[in-house]
Amino acid sequence: MTSWLNDPDVAHIDRTKLDFLQMLVFESNGLTQEQMLPFLMAVAKRGKENNISFTEEEVDTIIKTLQKYASPDDLAKMNKMTALFRKRNKL
Repeated sequence: MTSWLNDPDVAHIDRTKLDFLQMLVFESNGLTQEQMLPFLMAVAKRGKENNISFTEEEVDTIIKTLQKYASPDDLAKMNKMTALFRKRNKL
């Protein structure tokens, strides 16, 4: 199976950003919904400390790309994480 990191749709995104996201996916594996928000807040802080940020276009492209490779369970988790981020950004 081809990795989402090598998908042509994300080829224009800096590899450092993609590697950061891959680490996020790996570290979040197995977290409960209650653990997810504190984890995402810590990840956001770590990203900021490392000067890693994403444009809205990059986020949308990454989400669409990940969805192509995701299992139904992973897709449900992604949708929850996306909803949390979008809700947080509206506050």
